Amino acid sequence: MPVRLVLVHSPLVGPATWDLVAPLLAEHGYEVRTPDLIGALEAGEPYCSRQVGLIAGSAMTGSATPAVLIGHSGAGALLAPAARRVRQLAGYVFVDAGLPIPGHTPMSTMPPDLAEQLKKLADQDGWLPPWPQWWGADGLAELIGDEGVRRQFEAECPRLPLAMFDEVQPDGEVEAPAAYLRLSEAYDGPAARARELLWPLTELDSHHLAPLTEPDRVTDALLDLLDRIGAGATA
Repeated sequence: MPVRLVLVHSPLVGPATWDLVAPLLAEHGYEVRTPDLIGALEAGEPYCSRQVGLIAGSAMTGSATPAVLIGHSGAGALLAPAARRVRQLAGYVFVDAGLPIPGHTPMSTMPPDLAEQLKKLADQDGWLPPWPQWWGADGLAELIGDEGVRRQFEAECPRLPLAMFDEVQPDGEVEAPAAYLRLSEAYDGPAARARELLWPLTELDSHHLAPLTEPDRVTDALLDLLDRIGAGATA
C-alpha cells in the first residue's frame, strides 16, 4: 500500500524547509505533503492546537493512505499530539527535532539565556521578529550559501507571537514505529534518547538546516530510516 509522507516544518519558520527534499522523496514513489503552519499564527491563540490540527488534516485529507509524520526542529513536539487525530499512522521520523514533552512550555525547556533573549526581542505588542533575524545579518548566510534558497527560506519566516512559547504542549505519546535523524550537535540529547528507546537512528555530520543545503544526503537518510520502520514507499 502507498505511504503518505507529511513533512512538517518548525513552527518558527516556513514550509520552504522541505522544498528541496519533498520532490526527491516523491521520485521514490511516496505521496508527499508539506502543511503550512503559518496560518495558525495568523488565526491567534491557541497556536499549538491549531498547528496540530493542520498537521493531522494534511495526513488524512483526500484518502485513507497510511501516513508517516516527519518533523524538523520545533515540529517534533507537535507530531505525537497530531498523531492522535490520524486514523492510519505508519510511523514518525524526528529530524534534528525535540521530542514531545507533554505538560511543559517551550519557554520552560529552552536554555535560560535564549528565553531571556526572546523576551528582550519582543515588541510592545508581544511579537518577535522572524527567526533568521534572531541571529544577526550573517547568521543564516553562514548556513545557507545559495542566495536563492536563502531568500526563499527567509521570505516565508513569519513574525512570531511570544505567547506561543508559553503554551503548554498537548498530550501525546509516540506509540507507532519511530526513527531519528540527527543533523547537528545541538540535537545530541534527543538523538541519545532515541538510541535509548532503540529507535532506528542516523547521525549526519552536518548542520540544522541541512535539508536546504544537502537535500540528496538528507533524502537518502530518510529513505533508509523509512525502510527500517517498515514504511517503505510500497509498504
